[in-house]
Amino acid sequence: MSIQAPIRRMTAPQIRARKGGAPIVSLTSYHAHTAAIVDKHADFILVGDSLGMVMHGMDSTIGVPLDLMIMHGKAVVRGTQRALIVVDMPFGTYEESPNMAFRNAAKIMKETACGAVKLEGGARMAETIRFLSERGIPVMAHIGLTPQSVNTMGGFKVQGRDEAAWQVHIDDALAVAEAGAFALVVEGVVEELADRITAAVDIPTIGIGASKNCDGQILVLEDMLGLNPRVPKFVKVYGDLGPAIERAVEAYAEEVKTRDFPGEGNVYR
Repeated sequence: MSIQAPIRRMTAPQIRARKGGAPIVSLTSYHAHTAAIVDKHADFILVGDSLGMVMHGMDSTIGVPLDLMIMHGKAVVRGTQRALIVVDMPFGTYEESPNMAFRNAAKIMKETACGAVKLEGGARMAETIRFLSERGIPVMAHIGLTPQSVNTMGGFKVQGRDEAAWQVHIDDALAVAEAGAFALVVEGVVEELADRITAAVDIPTIGIGASKNCDGQILVLEDMLGLNPRVPKFVKVYGDLGPAIERAVEAYAEEVKTRDFPGEGNVYR
């Protein structure tokens, strides 16, 4: 009889239990070394399909393949010890049917050893969320501005400016919560709507460009570090690393050009 090691990471049920409690801290990460830094401070780390845009120069998240998410998910899990790791399900891997979603979600969890998956969509994805949750796969939902729907939304547009449409978003939130999602990302909606959603559901809301009254917040790491030349308006930049990296590369290039190679002790004799 084998004895399994105890789970020391944050778990999906622990995140769910934080509803109305201490704010939940989250960031994205796509590689082991940044994940190791974020791991010291975050409750969960999202391996977001935003990596297609941030790391691979894509115009949207639409073209991100499943294998790419798995590769980056493995790296983040290897670089961390305590945070819950959530991996995005990319476009085209879950929408067709609950069975399809289960096959791909199970593949993600088995190959990366992550603790949960995230998928976009409200009421239309409730059946799938229930199907996955009942079969042992924790699901984080995502409503509001859903980047995988950028082509039908007509761009990355703030949701909820028309108060007449608020109930649709609230109904989406209620549907995914009732279906078994353990947490809910609320992206790019007006503040009062985000507050209404947070009050309506019994699971934590994780805001991104939403409201300070959400149960937590998530940002793209590269955005808050100043590495993205097009930082969204709602993001506070905590570090200006882009110019710092450029200065370092420029200084290195100048030294190499003049053969003033630094660190003679690093040269093999």
